[in-house]
Amino acid sequence: MSLFNICSWTCVLVCIACTSGRSLTSSKPQPRSLLDEKNKDHWRIQAQWTLRSKVSVPLKTNVAKNVIFFLGDGMSITTLAATRVYLGRKHGYLGEEVKLSFETFPFTGLSKTYCVDNNVADSACSGTAYLTGVKANSGTVGLSGAVRRGDCEGQRDTTNSVTGLMDWAQQAGKSTGIVTTTRVTHATPAAAYAHSADRKWEADVDMPRHGLRCEDIASQLVRGRVGSSIDVVLGGGRKNFYPTTEKDAQGYFGIRNDGRNLIREWLLRKESLGARPKYVYNKHDLQNIDSTYNSVLGLFSSDHMPYHLEAEEDDPTLSEMTQKAIEILSQNKNGYFLFVEGGRIDTAHHETKARKALDETAELAKAVEAALRLVNIENTLIVVTSDHSHTMTYSGYSKRGTDILGLTNTKYNASDNLPYSTLSYANGPGFKPHEDFKRHNLMLDDMNNLNYTYPSLVPLPRETHGGEDVAVFAKGPWSHLFSGNYEQNYIPHAIAYASCIGPGLTTCKL
Repeated sequence: MSLFNICSWTCVLVCIACTSGRSLTSSKPQPRSLLDEKNKDHWRIQAQWTLRSKVSVPLKTNVAKNVIFFLGDGMSITTLAATRVYLGRKHGYLGEEVKLSFETFPFTGLSKTYCVDNNVADSACSGTAYLTGVKANSGTVGLSGAVRRGDCEGQRDTTNSVTGLMDWAQQAGKSTGIVTTTRVTHATPAAAYAHSADRKWEADVDMPRHGLRCEDIASQLVRGRVGSSIDVVLGGGRKNFYPTTEKDAQGYFGIRNDGRNLIREWLLRKESLGARPKYVYNKHDLQNIDSTYNSVLGLFSSDHMPYHLEAEEDDPTLSEMTQKAIEILSQNKNGYFLFVEGGRIDTAHHETKARKALDETAELAKAVEAALRLVNIENTLIVVTSDHSHTMTYSGYSKRGTDILGLTNTKYNASDNLPYSTLSYANGPGFKPHEDFKRHNLMLDDMNNLNYTYPSLVPLPRETHGGEDVAVFAKGPWSHLFSGNYEQNYIPHAIAYASCIGPGLTTCKL
């Protein structure tokens, strides 16, 4: 399996080459197409190969000992399509014909992402849905729809709390882990272990200063029943674990006002539970963890981890964190549940920085590829999906091989005779004011800049999420359960069924 896939059909390529009389090793300059798309037999043979591969896929109904759940935060279907071209062109192909590593999975579905109270989801309510199986209100984490955002009293009422895959796996004796490129206390990973009436209550300094006191998310990771039992936690967000009086390894002060050093507390708590814990804060230490350590906390940045395009040598990649997590969790003979988030796809979209968003999506595809190399797919279920969409659009009609991050080269001009970009957003900070009643001329912009903000129609300080369905890809035992269209909260129930965890229906309880 590779980062992207050119249909995986070597014998078919040979057949097409013979039919067309053309060599597969073209000497033409890039970009190139691997196949002769002008030959009608190319399309017939391609479709027949796809049909045969689908007909021959066996339905695996054995128990999934291990589960790896990949989440591309904000990874819309448009983002997937654009990333294919981005990656394909980097490797010399036209781009549209390639597939990301997980797009070769045999089963695909669509999930509906709305919240209980909003038609467009945020990462908190959606995280609660696909990790616990219960839809929630916008801005709330690990709580039912009975709790509105900011309702501290509702958070303290334990009847409103909901747990899911992380808790169910722990109760089944499996090891558990979280890997993310955001803060480990951010809304998405927090939904795996915390109960918070506001996703922003990541540290005590973020809590309301009036009324009832609620426990912050970082504290719940260290002291909570589910959080404290997670074996591997890798990501960013050190500032939420240090007090204001202490500096982290990079010289940044913490933001906690309660004087607690939660990293020290985590180490002590793990030792009291009989684990052999290790705390790391850089790539070198992560890669050199002794195999005798069975519990690892890795916080590699004070805030979110840097974008891959801006990362330094000692910043671990999402693939490297995923590999290390699998190595540690695989020590448990009962199996494991691992949640992996490519979180910076979302933050890049909010800034309308499409180049970074596509690159972060490519990094998620690399992490999936890395996992596939390490696991036995016969007993490991892998699910890849997104929490919500974004407002980025992919418009035409450019010629094949056109730079996806550049201007269209269509023969159909805009009515104002000014160029437009292939990618743009419905809203966000990329809005550029009109000059003399004319649209901004994109020819004046440096679109190769990593931080270029792509055009948006409506001016907003941050681009919004989109409300359309997102794709779900699955491979391994019971992966056929993820076909079709369903509510987002169905996903953890299907995972639990396949892996025999949780209180609901499972393949072990038929």
